[in-house]
Amino acid sequence: MINRNRLDEVLEIEEILFEKLHPKSKIATASSFNTLVGGVPMPWMTRLPGSFPIHVRQAQGAMFTDIDDLDYIDFCLGDTGSMTGHGVKEITEAISAQMNKGATTMLPTRDANWVGEELTRRFGLTKWQFAVSATDANRFVLRIARHLTKRPKILVHDWCYHGTVDETLVIADQHGQTISRPGAIGPQIDPALTTRVVPFNDLDALEMQLAHRDVACMLIEPALTNIGIVLPAPGYLEGVRRLTTKYGTLLVVDETHTICAGAGGCTELWNLKPDILVIGKSIGGGFPVAAYGLSEDLAAQLSTKIIEHDVDVSGIGGTLAGSALAMAAIKVTLTNCLLPEQFEKTRQLATRWASGVKKSFTDHNLDWSVQQLGCRAEYWFCAPPVNGAQAAAASDPQLESFMHLWAVNRGVLLTPFHNMALMSPFHTTDDVDRHTQVFNAALDTLTDWKL
Repeated sequence: MINRNRLDEVLEIEEILFEKLHPKSKIATASSFNTLVGGVPMPWMTRLPGSFPIHVRQAQGAMFTDIDDLDYIDFCLGDTGSMTGHGVKEITEAISAQMNKGATTMLPTRDANWVGEELTRRFGLTKWQFAVSATDANRFVLRIARHLTKRPKILVHDWCYHGTVDETLVIADQHGQTISRPGAIGPQIDPALTTRVVPFNDLDALEMQLAHRDVACMLIEPALTNIGIVLPAPGYLEGVRRLTTKYGTLLVVDETHTICAGAGGCTELWNLKPDILVIGKSIGGGFPVAAYGLSEDLAAQLSTKIIEHDVDVSGIGGTLAGSALAMAAIKVTLTNCLLPEQFEKTRQLATRWASGVKKSFTDHNLDWSVQQLGCRAEYWFCAPPVNGAQAAAASDPQLESFMHLWAVNRGVLLTPFHNMALMSPFHTTDDVDRHTQVFNAALDTLTDWKL
């Protein structure tokens, strides 16, 4: 049983320790307020543990070092962007070589053909296009789906996340009606005009929404990850495919985070049959890239439209999408990283991480749980949620703040927004066991007044 009075006390102690450990980061943050909104180059950076962000000096493999010369085991890995590990030699050399040959010309290179073939081999979709981020890719895909189906709406899971796409920053209210997600800024219009929302793992609710026959596409993660790991119930994804086909709705699978399931993501692991697939972040080894694949039939329907004279104002593309540098980054990453043998190693590490955390639960008589998807694992302060609303309701900001702060003060970084660890090929069993030690000590502190 967690002692809440003790939690208040030790959280304050850890905040003081954090400031003591990071004097240079504190000064750097104060200086950053002169030119940067919130003192950071991107607002999410304020969500990391502590009263100010840690400033990184360098990152290599599964570790990074801050400007106070402190080392950390990195289980965040740029929230999947660096799941290959930091500073992979082959990737840095290939990107450097391409820079010397030209970064972008808005013309194709031979690398693009190789990348398209490899993505087809991994995910099954036969025709590919590229973007700078998965957010952009999802925006393009929604536009394509509306064009092809002549339908206005999209459908997403409650508490989903698919990047900064207006139509997806939604949840369902107590009556099942679409409303803006808490924290969303400046929705363009009432989101109910563009988006339908259903709970994850609820096929009855899904059919009810699809029956309106106004949904162009259903955009999903095959397992929720951005509200925490929520796994599909047996038969759910098969039901999603059956119902979307029945009602003429395209099925779009966003593998940006679920690539953690293996070299071909959940699409390969669970034999999914999406009409369109989106993948971002990790396939560029940290370089900003994304790709989206279409079935042969959809590509044939689309091909005439997207090569018309006015293609530059179609709402699809971008001058840096599919650049020579981006293609080189994807090619070298998929050649050297995100390979089956690497996923086998990282899955085992994630299982070891989860087992260590579970043992700590048992030792401290806590009815908490762990969920794992491939090389990604996460602990919950409750039983495993079955949908996004349950996952959101399980949030305990004070306890989460303490657990993350305690870990980072002892050289371990988890993924912010979650209690999640992602494994790279550079992580070791010692790294995992160090987290277990730190995690166990945190629970000792919260459950034993003698410490």
